[in-house]
Amino acid sequence: MIKRTLFFGNPVYLSTQNRQLHIRYPNDEKPEKSVPIEDLGVVVLEHRQITLSNALMDQLIENQVAVIFCNNKHMPHASLMPMQGHSESAARIQEQLQASLPLKKNLWAQTIQSKISNQAALLNSRGCPTQNMRHWAQAVQSGDAQNHEARAAAYYWSQLFAIDPFKRGREEDPPNNLLNYGYAILRAVCARALVASGLLPIVGIHHKNKYNHYALADDIMEPYRPFVDQTVCYIVDHYEDIEELTPELKKYLLQIPVLDVTMDGSKSPLMVAMSRTTNSLVDCFGGRMRKILYPKMVV
Repeated sequence: MIKRTLFFGNPVYLSTQNRQLHIRYPNDEKPEKSVPIEDLGVVVLEHRQITLSNALMDQLIENQVAVIFCNNKHMPHASLMPMQGHSESAARIQEQLQASLPLKKNLWAQTIQSKISNQAALLNSRGCPTQNMRHWAQAVQSGDAQNHEARAAAYYWSQLFAIDPFKRGREEDPPNNLLNYGYAILRAVCARALVASGLLPIVGIHHKNKYNHYALADDIMEPYRPFVDQTVCYIVDHYEDIEELTPELKKYLLQIPVLDVTMDGSKSPLMVAMSRTTNSLVDCFGGRMRKILYPKMVV
């Protein structure tokens, strides 16, 4: 079943009744609503005057719903995740922690190959030459020691948007604001899937920043980033004013968890594909598989 994404940008009281998310607005300005919690995948809380009951948070965690909190600039900056999301978490975390360095380097090489291939597919759909990108994808070796990811990124960002010059960075000019928002949603989806698969998001295969609590999510989401970029490209192509993240623009970005992606020749929502990816990672850590499953961009 496709999980729903809910966005709350106004003051609201959120509680639970009969395992439903109960929504009540101040001063009864709108009629009360209820949504089955089991149908939810992502909940985004943007307004500073949103009240949640403790019972609701407990049920959201129990159902592995990714709850994203936004800061005073309306950008996602925190998420609520369960401490344990799988009955075999202890055994799976042991396998994760005992993963050898060669295995992690191999997994990272697979990840970067998939990322560059998806970037190339998106560029190709926009009429950009991609022979160099495809060469770099095939040339990635264990651990990406030659840093083909950086080479590909430099070319990719110079070609993706009809903006000259465009510089990718969290604090740079639009459409970076759209990319940042979309990546934050994607990161929460990835972290949710990792926890549900019984893994620790804090222990990465490549990212190692001691201040990063989502290092593994930052690793595994890499091949999924081009799907966010594709959505941002659509917005840039169809809207003149992208300086501000309006509710209309956020509507597109909030569809990221349910975007159709192709994996093993079949389509599924991105959130479902992410769970397949994280489950395949579990099998790689346990020696039951040698290849991590990633979606392939088909445009």
